[in-house]
Amino acid sequence: QVQLVESGGGLVQAGGSLRLSCAASGRTFGTNTMGWFRQVPGKEREFVAAIIWSTNSTYYADSVKGRFTITRDKAPNTVYLQMNSLKPEDTATYYCAARMRPAVSVLPYEYGYWGQGTQVTVSS
Repeated sequence: QVQLVESGGGLVQAGGSLRLSCAASGRTFGTNTMGWFRQVPGKEREFVAAIIWSTNSTYYADSVKGRFTITRDKAPNTVYLQMNSLKPEDTATYYCAARMRPAVSVLPYEYGYWGQGTQVTVSS
């Protein structure tokens, strides 16, 4: 089992920055890919970014490319999402996810472990 705990959400004005953290515990040696997704009420969960733990390879949704950066810290087992130049349309609940394969996927159902989510609100 892998447990994921997000933190760092909050309220920020448009153009501002936030950094989300996701602390992984449990069987983290098998956590090969970690990702961030976001969801607003009434919409599908949307891929944001992912990182392959062993190679440090990253992948981003077009909507956040150039503004968001995903990084990982092996000790402790933590993934970060640095969000700059935030826009009101970035407002959502952000979820950390993990999958047991070293390959990025944009599909939520391919991630077996999820955190509880953290709210990000960007005011205009």
